[in-house]
This record gives sequence, structure tokens and C-alpha cells, in this order.
Amino acid sequence: METSIPPETPATPPPYSPPPVILPSTPPKPPRKGRGWMILAIVLFALLVFSLMANFGQMVSGLSSLSPSNAGKAGPRLEEALLKNNDSHNKIAVIPIAGIITGNRIDGTSFNLVDVVKEELRRADEDNRVKAVVLKVDSPGGEVLASDEIARAIREFQEDTAKPVVASMGNLAASGGYYVSAPCRWIVANDMTITGSIGVIMSGLNYRGLMDKVGLTPNVYKSGKFKDMLSGSRKPEDIPPEEREMVQNLINEVYGKFTNVVVSGRSEAHKLNKSNGRALSDQWINNVDGRVLSGSQAYELGFVDELGGFDVAVDSARELAGISNANLVEYKQIIDFADIFRMFGKSEPKTLKVDLGIDIPKLKAGQPYFLSPVYLN
Repeated sequence: METSIPPETPATPPPYSPPPVILPSTPPKPPRKGRGWMILAIVLFALLVFSLMANFGQMVSGLSSLSPSNAGKAGPRLEEALLKNNDSHNKIAVIPIAGIITGNRIDGTSFNLVDVVKEELRRADEDNRVKAVVLKVDSPGGEVLASDEIARAIREFQEDTAKPVVASMGNLAASGGYYVSAPCRWIVANDMTITGSIGVIMSGLNYRGLMDKVGLTPNVYKSGKFKDMLSGSRKPEDIPPEEREMVQNLINEVYGKFTNVVVSGRSEAHKLNKSNGRALSDQWINNVDGRVLSGSQAYELGFVDELGGFDVAVDSARELAGISNANLVEYKQIIDFADIFRMFGKSEPKTLKVDLGIDIPKLKAGQPYFLSPVYLN
């Protein structure tokens, strides 16, 4: 018996299923751009603004300097600052003389101490509300020429304006510090102030012995016998006596100028102050050999008129000016954008400064100084 095989049923294909859609969990973040270019752009923009402002300021100051009212008044730019408000219409201008008196430029400015003091006196002259000036001195002295220019400016200010200048001596007002005080109408010192040191000093180094030790021999060609005066490369025995005499005569001449400033200043002040002030003692000439004096010793010798501090000097200025009260003002030098760019543009060599706790003066060989030995030692 034959068995029949049923025909195969074609397989039914499975139902079509579309592939699964895979969705991204979080869209990718765009890469962050660096912000360095933004900082650079801001810095460049700021520099551009500063440059435009500086150029504009220079243009305005240049135009203003052409006006008749500002003719001949080029100098430090100052603004008045209130030191003490006493609710008064009157003013007393306070002018500080601090540190070494020198003709070198003040750090960060284009002017020196002499320029600034002269401009301060000019401002006090033109302001009718300023009735007197207090010169606040705390200085060991300094260069002969700078000290003499300040002293002359003070003397001319008093003569031209009839406004009294009162010197208020601080810790130290010696040599050139006293030189600038001598023309003042009234001098006030604390009893412990170091003052005096009336004299002149000029020094240099002789390094010929060191040169001989290392085997160096100088070759000097000169047009005259004294062309190498004060040279430190010569043997001391080779310095002619005539040269020593000439240098000493120069010192004596400058010293004579110093004593004349003291005598004329104190005599003129005593003539105006009459019995209220102090006249030079008969022993004054014996104490101008460079020795330092305390404030009380200077008072006894007539180098100062009164013992006291800054407040005493202010009271004396009020009395001499004939006023009952006054505001105290000071003139501050203005540093603007033009000054800042000038400082950045300097090509002067940079030096490394080490703070030793003292301010060492930069003395130049062969230049005379009104400088206290207390400061040098």
C-alpha cells in the first residue's frame, strides 16, 4: 500500500518589523572657544582709550599754555588738598621739604623738588585767601645749588607778597635743611630736633692703591696741569699743593655763602619780629663749624625763634599774618595719563633697589653738598 506524502506548504515569512530607532540621549555640546582673545581685545581696547585720552589731554594743555593767562607758567600740575578744615575763609599753605634736597627728578614725574616748591609758592602767591606759608622741613640737606634755589625762592616770595613763611623743623633740619629755613620769617624747632651742621662737604675716592694691587696703570692725556683735578686714579703724593688749595678755596667760598644766608636771614627776621623773635647770639660764629645742634641749643644761639612742634608753627603763622583762624591746605602734584605713558616710555636703565632700612644718598664725586654728617655716618 502506497503512502502518499502531502505536498509541502510554503513557509509563511514572518511579519516585517522596521529596525529600531536609536535616539541620542543628549545632543552633543559645541566645543567651547577659548577666552584669551576676549581678554586680549579688552586690554587693547583699554590701551587705545588711554592713548586717546592722553593725546587729548596733551592737546588741551598745549592749547591752554598758549593763552596769555598761562604764559610763563609751565611747571608741575598741582591741585589743592585740604589738610585741616577750620571753617575759615583764610588759608595757610603747608609746603613740605622732606628727604635729600636735590635737583634730580622726583620718581614718576618730570620735575624735581625745586620745580615743585617754586610752583607751590606761586600758587600761594596767586591765592588771596592764602595768608601765610608753613615750610615743613625734615631733611638732612643736599645739593648746594638746589638748596640755594629754594632759599632764594622763599626770600623772593616774602618780599613780593609780604606773606610770612614759618619754618617748622621736624626730626632733622640740618645743613641744607637749615639753609632753606634761614630766610624764613620765623623758625620753630622741637627741643630734640637735630639741626645746625652749617658747613660744606665735597668728597671723592682715591682708588690708585687698588689699581696698583691689580696691576692697572692709568694713561692720562690732558690739556692743562689741573685738568684731572679730583681724579681718584692719581697717587696722593702726586696731587700738587696748588690743587688742594684751589679746592679748599672753593669750599670756603661756598661756606661763606652759607653763613651770609644765615646772617642775612636771621637779621631780616629779627628786624621784622623785633623783640618777639630771637637774635643771633654773640657765640653763633663759634658754632658754624659743621657741628650738629639740638633744637634747644639752636634756640639759645638764636638760630631758631621758638621751641615747639608743627601746631606751634601754625599758631605762629596765624599771628604773623594777623588772622584768628585758617584752613590748612597742601598742594599735591597731579599724575595724569600722559605722565603714566611717559613713565612706560622711559629708556633709562633699570636698577635693583634693596631696602636696608635707610635711605642712602647718591652723592656725586667732586660736587659740594650741604649735608649733615649725622646722615652720612
